[in-house]
Amino acid sequence: MQVLTIGQVARQSGVSIETIRFYEREGLIDKPPRSRAGYRQYPAETVSRVRFIRRAKALGFSLKEVRELLAMRVNRDGNSAEVKARAEAKIADIDAKMRALQRMKETLVVITAACDGCAPVSACPILDALEAKANEPERY
Repeated sequence: MQVLTIGQVARQSGVSIETIRFYEREGLIDKPPRSRAGYRQYPAETVSRVRFIRRAKALGFSLKEVRELLAMRVNRDGNSAEVKARAEAKIADIDAKMRALQRMKETLVVITAACDGCAPVSACPILDALEAKANEPERY
C-alpha cells in the first residue's frame, strides 16, 4: 500500500496542507495513522476523496452537503435519484442567488447613475440612497 505525506496529498489534490488538516478535523477524511516520527501517512485514495470534496465545494455544496454526498458515495446500495434530487436542489439554490445578485446589480446601477462623482461626500447620492435603504427591508 502506497502512503503519502500530507504535503503530497495536498499537492496531488490541489489544496493546501491546512485544508487537509481541516477536512480531517471535520471528519471528511479519515485520520491517518502516523509514522514513528509522528508524520501522517495517508493512503493514496485520500487524494481522490479530497478532489471529490474540492469539486463538490466548487459547485456550491456546503460541507454538510459534501459529507452527505460522500456517505452516498460510500454506500452504493442506494440509487442515483437522491443524488440527482440534491443536485437539482443546488441548481435551484444557485438560480435564486443569481436572481438576488441581479436585483442587487440593478439597484447599484440605479444609485450609481445618480452620482456624477463631483459632489462632496456629504452630498453623495450613493451614500444617501444607502442610508435611505437602510430603513427599508432588503429586497435583493
